[in-house]
Amino acid sequence: MKHPEQATLALHAGSDLGWWDAWKTARHVARCGDCRDEVADYQAMREILPELNDVPGMPWNRMASEMRANIRLGLTAGECVRQAEMPAREMPLFTAARTAIAMASVVALVVTGLVLEHPTPSIMTASAPIVQTTADGIERRAGDRGFALRSGGARDVTYTVGAQGTMGARYVDPDTGTVTMTKVYVE
Repeated sequence: MKHPEQATLALHAGSDLGWWDAWKTARHVARCGDCRDEVADYQAMREILPELNDVPGMPWNRMASEMRANIRLGLTAGECVRQAEMPAREMPLFTAARTAIAMASVVALVVTGLVLEHPTPSIMTASAPIVQTTADGIERRAGDRGFALRSGGARDVTYTVGAQGTMGARYVDPDTGTVTMTKVYVE
């Protein structure tokens, strides 16, 4: 059986416990003789305490009022030096700095998305070779010079593009019926 602490028994003797703790302690004291004797001793002590107030040379009332005054003074001094912390629920939701950081983050995200979605083409010089398809075939240009491979009016032309700058065309020649394959390299 677990016994209540001494402080709990002393508070029970003076009827100073809350209702739940008083009920639990009363149930224990009803079954435990040792704790019942302890509570009786505390009650006896409480009966002789008023007599101590009459002890000559001890100004108990003055000491009690000084202690209360010192406690009040300490609490007031503590309030003066305590740093005021604003509880989270009283802080403004949006401060200027938070708003600026959030807006800068949104702008950076939008700009990054636009750059990744639409990359800028590399600046090519006028003399850089270019291979491209035309309505009539494949054309290679470098500055003002160029040549073209025409498909001769073929309807089903299949174009292929290579990573190294090649372009090819495959089609059936309408005049001869032969399959023609062309490939142009950029160097």
